[in-house]
Amino acid sequence: MRSRERRSGPSMIDVAALAGVSHQTVSRVLNGHHGVRPETRARVLAAMEALAYRPNLAARTLVTGRSRVIGVVTLGCQLFGPMSILSGVERAARTVNYSVRVATCRGASRSELRAAVERLVSQGVDGVIVLTPLHVDDLAGLAMELPLVVVGALPKAGVPVVAGDQADGARLATEHLLGLGHRTVWHVAGPDGWFESALRIEGWRAALAAACAPEPHLLAGDWSACGGYQAGLRLAHEPGVTAVLAANDQTALGVLRAFAEHGRRVPHDVSIVGFDDTPESAYFNPPLTTVRQDYEELGRRALVRLRESIGGGSPTAERIVLTPTLVVRSSTALPPP
Repeated sequence: MRSRERRSGPSMIDVAALAGVSHQTVSRVLNGHHGVRPETRARVLAAMEALAYRPNLAARTLVTGRSRVIGVVTLGCQLFGPMSILSGVERAARTVNYSVRVATCRGASRSELRAAVERLVSQGVDGVIVLTPLHVDDLAGLAMELPLVVVGALPKAGVPVVAGDQADGARLATEHLLGLGHRTVWHVAGPDGWFESALRIEGWRAALAAACAPEPHLLAGDWSACGGYQAGLRLAHEPGVTAVLAANDQTALGVLRAFAEHGRRVPHDVSIVGFDDTPESAYFNPPLTTVRQDYEELGRRALVRLRESIGGGSPTAERIVLTPTLVVRSSTALPPP
């Protein structure tokens, strides 16, 4: 007796039947066509999830010449910003039925970045998003070879860039503290070599100069609470310190600890502003005033820009910049009398 052939899983026709659409509509959703109404796309995606439908990527690649897989190069660090951007890329990719593969490298040298990109290309990705927080001036060559977008590079990168306005965020924070009446603002910076550190220092200095406020000695940090604590110990012994801008929220947490240990009350004696608006910052003691960046939106914009390039857009050095916002909480107040 001839055995019945078993199906390996649900088909596109099964998805179409459950969603109440044609299989052509399912195909358009799979291939990211724009001519599908949002509610129809949502219904198709829900049907795919309900049926655990997995499209045959190999067959689709033969037909379309694309794998619908994008690569992301990261430095492998666990900082809030890069991890949130990666989350934004992955979330946006799922909505248009793309998969994401990640390659990590220890540094941002040309050889290390190229090796990471080549690993992804060998796996058949359609394009690459590079999350590099370090100064890179030679990615333009890679961008000419394949669709590529950089998240956060300096304007001179010569490649498509999506970034938050770091200098403007530091300017907002510094102006907030000066506006409360503080004579000047001290800054615990991020590590050398990171463009985010450099741009936040630039915004801090610009705000001080615009207000004709004296510029205190810059303190170096390393994005960590430990680095902030060490800088905070130095600041706690400076009687003239009434306002501090920390390079990120973790740095601010360390500064808060150092001040508490030395009897410097926040915000009664010293006001502190962080950067990034991490989920924990609202629960610091006191709740932290900080600069909010929409990291997930950065990831989404990067994916949109990459898909445009994959779709035939010419590689330009377009730069998309998102404006940060200041979140005022209880760690800032008028200076002590």
